Amino acid sequence: MQSLQVSSLSLAFGERQILDNISLSLLSSSRVALAGTNGSGKSTLLKCIKGELEPDSINIAITRDARISYLPQSDILLPNKSIYEIAEEGYARFDKLFNELNSLGHSKDERVLQKEAERISEISTRLLDSGYYERKHRIETILLGLGFQNTDFNRSAAEFSGGYQMRVALARVLVEDPDFLFLDEPTNYLDIEAVTWLEQYLSSFPGGVVIVSHDRSFLDKLTNITYELFNGRLTEYKGNYSTYLRLREEEIERLKKIRNKQLEELEKLGDFVERFRYKATKAKQAQSRIKAMDKIELVEIPESIKGINISFPPAPHSGNDVLRVSNLSKSYPGKEIYKDFSFLVRKGERLAISGRNGTGKSTLLRILAAVDSDYKGEVKDGAGVKRAYFAQDTENTLNYSNTVLSELESVADTKDIPNLRGLLGAFLFQNDDVEKKVSILSGGEKSRLALLKILLHPSNLLLLDEPTNHLDIQSKEMLLNAIKSYGGTVIFVSHDKHFIKSLATRILYLTDEKKEFFEGDYDYFEYKLEEKERAFQIERNKESEGSVISQPKSQYIDDKQKRNKIRSLERELEALSKEISKKEEELMLAKEDIERPEVYSFPEKINKAIEKRDQIQNELDILEESWIQKSIILEDLNG
Repeated sequence: MQSLQVSSLSLAFGERQILDNISLSLLSSSRVALAGTNGSGKSTLLKCIKGELEPDSINIAITRDARISYLPQSDILLPNKSIYEIAEEGYARFDKLFNELNSLGHSKDERVLQKEAERISEISTRLLDSGYYERKHRIETILLGLGFQNTDFNRSAAEFSGGYQMRVALARVLVEDPDFLFLDEPTNYLDIEAVTWLEQYLSSFPGGVVIVSHDRSFLDKLTNITYELFNGRLTEYKGNYSTYLRLREEEIERLKKIRNKQLEELEKLGDFVERFRYKATKAKQAQSRIKAMDKIELVEIPESIKGINISFPPAPHSGNDVLRVSNLSKSYPGKEIYKDFSFLVRKGERLAISGRNGTGKSTLLRILAAVDSDYKGEVKDGAGVKRAYFAQDTENTLNYSNTVLSELESVADTKDIPNLRGLLGAFLFQNDDVEKKVSILSGGEKSRLALLKILLHPSNLLLLDEPTNHLDIQSKEMLLNAIKSYGGTVIFVSHDKHFIKSLATRILYLTDEKKEFFEGDYDYFEYKLEEKERAFQIERNKESEGSVISQPKSQYIDDKQKRNKIRSLERELEALSKEISKKEEELMLAKEDIERPEVYSFPEKINKAIEKRDQIQNELDILEESWIQKSIILEDLNG
């Protein structure tokens, strides 16, 4: 088993200590999540270990011939080659062997020739065992898994967007097949299908893996140790990312209690000093307490507990049918996106739109937001619908010449202007940050500002295109909780599995061939995605001429997992049945209220009573639909 030991790793930028005497131990079986707030030094740590950045001090002990490969988060420059040729650079590790092979077998001395023949045999065996001669199939499998088409392989990397160039860089790193794989935000530019493929690939990867990611579901599936980088120090937590969050929260609560006690003690000491420091009879005691105050080192609460304080304004009332799309058709030159596509969105739904890049997710959202009117068919709003639209390309919604504060003032009502600085503070724009030009903000800051703009006005239909892009995990959780408590309807595009799983009541899955709705349970949707990915791999293997690629080590659902899923569904159905019964009772009481004379005689009261009845009916419909879908899945699992 390969090993990597790092100790005494320190790095300072000026007076700021980024990494402070860090130690880290990895094995080829390690599955590590590297956590920490933005700017805490996670990328710097990986670069120092890889040797791309020189620290002030470091000791590294690594197994002989073990290799480390590193995918940076950004700023990758690709050569002017085809994407296949760039991916094939991952096999450059064999160049030295081929150079040696070409130099052998030319001696005229028989004894030397005999030794060279043995070396030739040794090298040939090593190349054969390495899978080098099957590299074409492996490279193509990786490129296809990351979302490229066969027709893309010979295209220059310069023809692709920055996001797809990052996929090429990821493909090259995977082809390198190292002993230790460092991945810095590998899912940033991947759609949900590519993320699913990467999860399957890494689950059977034989080397050690260290991952920096804002994708909680990705980390939960692949890691079993979490290292948190805070104030230059590294702390280890056993378990996946969700376990780390729970343990960290318990630790933070403990630190808060200690800090509060320290503050109370400081206050008591300070009060005594203020009262008696100038009295001769108490001067000695006052000086003693001053020294005691100096000795108290306040416990520092990690920045990771700071999050965005997001809450949406109350949603105005709308009809039960929020959006009706009828016979939608949309085309771009050479590509048909939609044809006679129809569906209905009901009040209170959380509709997630998923699918590979290029299948029309953002296009559909722009149409529903009334930003794109170049289509055929009809998009009809329900009664009282008020939209709020968050675009993925925030540069189109922000004025770069404004400051942060003036950008917010440009859309705020007069009554809200006195509260803008407080709102910006809640969104982590502190003090002088509000005077920054929008043009110099980071991607995450722009996303936060664009989100804040849509929060200023009440709406009952949120249209969100990749709202979690550039947000760290804590900020994502804040946004997720805010949307959960939002009283309106939500339609959102996302490739973040945890976000979809926690929020969606319905999923629209887009492919070039069809548009498919999945009701309710995300686990079932994910299972179908992985099933499609396995079918795709099997088909690829059939097409390949004489090459064989190993299947994932484990299937998605084995007997034990299947039994667990059945038990889980049975519990969910039981809970849903209780909720349905409760809602039916509420609905019956609401209907009785409408018929009461003291209500029926007053228009204002009757309107409120009808609105309450409609809301309960809508909630009951959603619960019953969820019960039906889970029952169908349970029947499928039971055979």
